[in-house]
Parts: sequence; C-alpha cells; structure tokens
Amino acid sequence: MKTVVAILSLGLVCAPAAFGQEWARARWEKSPRHRELVSIRTPDRAVDCFLVYPEVKDRAGTVVVIHEIFGLTDWVKSLADQLAEAGYIAIAPDLLSGRGPRGGGTESFPDAASVMAAIRDLSPGEVAADLNAAADYAAARPSANGRVAAAGFCWGGSQAFLLAARRPSLSAACVFYGSGPESEETIGKISCPIYGFYGGNDARVTATVPATAEMMKKAGKLYEPVVYEGAGHGFMRAGEDPGDAGAANRQARDEAWIRWRRILKEKIGSREDGVNLSTGRADPSGGPERSAATIGEKAAR
Repeated sequence: MKTVVAILSLGLVCAPAAFGQEWARARWEKSPRHRELVSIRTPDRAVDCFLVYPEVKDRAGTVVVIHEIFGLTDWVKSLADQLAEAGYIAIAPDLLSGRGPRGGGTESFPDAASVMAAIRDLSPGEVAADLNAAADYAAARPSANGRVAAAGFCWGGSQAFLLAARRPSLSAACVFYGSGPESEETIGKISCPIYGFYGGNDARVTATVPATAEMMKKAGKLYEPVVYEGAGHGFMRAGEDPGDAGAANRQARDEAWIRWRRILKEKIGSREDGVNLSTGRADPSGGPERSAATIGEKAAR
C-alpha cells in the first residue's frame, strides 16, 4: 500500500522544550545535519517523524528510534541527531501523533503525566503499524542502504523487542532498559538478534532479564544482555543530562554508546571514523566496552 508523506516546517511544528529538556533541544538545534519532520500518511492515520540524515559519502543504514513513555521529547530528537552524527539515517516517530489535544502529538499535551497516560492507551498493533511505516519510509530514501535496526528506550525498549517479532526484515533490535515479551509465541517469531542494555540499579526491569534470556535460549534466538553496574533506569538520557549528578549513569551511557555503535556497524553498516560519541574525542581502541558475554551470562543466572 502506498504511503504518502508530507514534509513540514520544523520551525512551525516544534513546540517549546518538552518537560525541562532545554539542554537537549539546544544540542539538536545547533546541529549542522539536515533534519526534517515528515508526516507519514497511511489510510488509517498520519504519523509525524523526526528524521535526520548523516553527512556521509555512501548509503547509510537506518535506525528507528522508539521513544520513552514520555513521547517524542527533545532528548529523543537529540539522540536521533547523534545517530546521524555516527553515520546513520535516524527516524524517530511520535507515536502520539494525532492523539493529543486538538489532534496534536507529544508537544500538545500539558504535562508528562498526561503523555504517559496516553502512551499506555496505545495498542500493540497500532504501535507496530506506525513503527513499520516509519521504517519503510526511511529505508526507502535514496541515501539508505535498505538495512534497518530498531532501538527503544524504557517503554520503547519493550516495543523494540516486539517489533523484532513483527518485522521479519529487521537486522537488529537494541533494547535499552525495556522488558521482553512474556509469550513464547511472540519470542518464537523474533527473527533478528536482540541486544540488551540494562542498569544495575534498575531491578524493576533488570530482574526480568534472566527469564527473558531463558525463553530466548529455549527458542534458539540470539539475546545478548549487558548490565551496567550502578546505573539506574533511563541512564542513556540521565547520563548526558547536565542536571544529573550520577557518575554511574554517565559511565554507563559512554560504554553503551561504544557497544551500540559497534553493533550497528556490524548489522546495518556505517562509516568508521574512530570518534567516541560520548566524548567527541578520537577513540581508536574502541574504549572501555564491557564484555557482553560475561555480563550477559551474569544477568541470565
């Protein structure tokens, strides 16, 4: 079925910084990379997506960024820009598109509580359809190489797991502090590797990892969870928030970025410029990545 896309002016549609993330908004607004807000129209609805292109010579892989339970915030947009900085086409759909006051998206809700309530009302089928539409659109860009990975955070991490069961062509799913499916039937439909990133001080989610690992092993699926000791829930965002004093979150974010970049390079391809995204400095050695096998085995016990 054909998808119709409208490209909107960012100056008109970007509301003031959502929920106190001015630091993140300042980062993506200053970026030299080309960005668009595209409205992907399907017969049922329209999904607004924040799309950022890398400045690279060759065709690039695509990353679908699945937002937290707080919706399409400025931090999510900044993260998409950082992925483009690493050499990927990044698309971040606003899964609340058209569901807010006066038909708006995340930016139209008055506060975080109302956003969270609206997110919880979304059905898995609706979410999967929106994510697949975003992936199809980005992967079809002339500058795309056709390979797609998903990355989700918090609530979005769980959705990345589910997308791996609903999109057979997905190359990889990176799950950041999101729980896995509880259904063996869903696990059995997963067709790509799953890479997990979890906080050591996030027992609510991390305690679910052993059961997920056992189900994935039983189904013959690749699942590599890594636990970052001392880090809390949401460490990818908290680790770069100037107002967060947690050194463990910063370290976890830095190490996770290194691992994430290596996974994306292997699974969907990108430039290799030796720059550590967490610091902006040259990092020819690859930095202090923790062993996925060792920590994954620890999490699974």
